[in-house]
Amino acid sequence: MTGDWTEQHIPDQHGRVAVVTGANTGLGFETARMLAARGAAVVLAVRDVEKGRQAAARMTGDVTVQALDLASLDSVRSAAADLRAAHPRIDLLINNAGVMYTPRRTTADGFELQFGTNHLGHFALTGLLLDRLLPVPGSRVVTVSSTGHRIRAAIHFDDLQWERAYSRVGAYGQAKLANLMFTYELQRRLAAHGTTVAVAAHPGLSNTELIRNAPAALRLPVTWLAPLLTQPAEMGALPTLRAATDPAVTGGEYYGPGGRSELRGYPKLVPSSPDSHDRSTQQRLWTASEELTGVTFPAVTASGRA
Repeated sequence: MTGDWTEQHIPDQHGRVAVVTGANTGLGFETARMLAARGAAVVLAVRDVEKGRQAAARMTGDVTVQALDLASLDSVRSAAADLRAAHPRIDLLINNAGVMYTPRRTTADGFELQFGTNHLGHFALTGLLLDRLLPVPGSRVVTVSSTGHRIRAAIHFDDLQWERAYSRVGAYGQAKLANLMFTYELQRRLAAHGTTVAVAAHPGLSNTELIRNAPAALRLPVTWLAPLLTQPAEMGALPTLRAATDPAVTGGEYYGPGGRSELRGYPKLVPSSPDSHDRSTQQRLWTASEELTGVTFPAVTASGRA
């Protein structure tokens, strides 16, 4: 494909079902809005149902709302049960929701909030819905990471929940690195099936509410300089939408803005950090995630053997 990939490149989505987490605002809203406008039946999987309904009212097309709190495994299981009952097939699962740079807090299950929400919640949701995607040719799991996966980022197996010493930047980096490692390991496990692929994306520096928890030293300059530094949410959503709908996309790819430092611009294939490709760490993280969530994935095993 030549030229910039824009909203106009999204293929017709009629007959497809898309579940988008965190879709009541920001990147998730724009992702869901554009998919619905192209004909997809879109489910806004959101923590605040009333805000989800308000968001759905601003969209055109077949849009429904599902309660989902990724910081509670009980809520994840309940949402997955509802989605399974309502949808015999799912074409797109877009793991978009997230929190960033929060003060140290824990989820309902005692996980550090950023790791628990951004990674473990989505890991569990994907595992519980995967058998609705596997029979569907062309189905995709798209997980939203961040350039933050390069910043003070490592998987701290000796202290995954940051109980000894907390760094909000380090915890975010761990969570976003985990998103990529999950995508790459999931793709290897899916490869033998030939139907569903796992892809990752990041929005660059987009003007959304996500930065509201950042330290003032970072938040205030970004707020003041937003017109110069950031891009609007509808642009930030394009890498996710390309990962979800471009027919040329293959499993295990990573899409982000094509501008300088991947902060802004139209989406293109981008590299992730060398650490994100460490297979032994990916597999160790997978095992730890299964143990922490109690969720195992149907019909996919290590190294892509079914």
